[in-house]
Formats: sequence, structure tokens, C-alpha cells
Amino acid sequence: MAFTNARGRTQTSLSEINITPLVDVVLVLLIIFMLTAPVLQSGIEVSVPKTRTVKEIADERLVITINSKQEVFLGNDPININDIANQLRRKIRDPKGQSIYVRADENVPFGAFATVMDAVKSTGITNVSIVTQPIQQGKK
Repeated sequence: MAFTNARGRTQTSLSEINITPLVDVVLVLLIIFMLTAPVLQSGIEVSVPKTRTVKEIADERLVITINSKQEVFLGNDPININDIANQLRRKIRDPKGQSIYVRADENVPFGAFATVMDAVKSTGITNVSIVTQPIQQGKK
């Protein structure tokens, strides 16, 4: 773009983009995402038992969690232990093809675990897996 100044000379405008404000905005957004990412990944704190054989979870499935205080969660939502079967029936269309993972703290009494397993089995879901953590092998 050209324009004429007061003396009658033709000059061109400065057409370079100043990227300093752009870099500032990008850096601020990067800092915001770095601070919020750990918060988004946090879940329910559970110390799962350690076993020698562990199968990696490859796809998204429903997870029922029992924490050390014996509070039960379906996904990340707290749920009454007596309402598990009803909630699962609402969420699942095909119980025979559905898989459920049960994460229980290693200090949870067997009675609470058995109650949750019974509720899951009463919905017709037969593929139930228990989430564990691999045993750390010492370095030799």
C-alpha cells in the first residue's frame, strides 16, 4: 500500500507483522496448559494391589472404583453401592458384549468388593476384570 506524505513524496507502508505480541500470548497459553494438565488427569486415589501378571488397558471401558474409605465411584462419579446395578443397566445396552474394570484399594475389605462384583454380575455383564499394578522388579 502506498500513500503520499505532506511534501508530496510517495512512500510505502510498513507491511511486516510484529510477532512479539503473538509470542507473548502463546507463552501465556502454554503456561496455563502446563498448570492445568495435571489437574485434569487426576482421578480417584486408589492403591491397587500388585501382581506379577498385568494386562494393559487398550481401550476405554467403564471403571468402578472402590477407594480406601469404601466409597464407590462409577467412572469419576460417586455412586451408592446399592445403586450400581441400576446405573449400569442405564448406561449399558449390550451386557454380554460389555467389559467392566473394577479398581479396588488393596485395603478394602472383601465384603465390599464382593458386593460390587455381585451388583455387576446381576446386570448380566460377564466380562469383569480387576485392575492391578505390576510388581517392580529390583535391579541386579
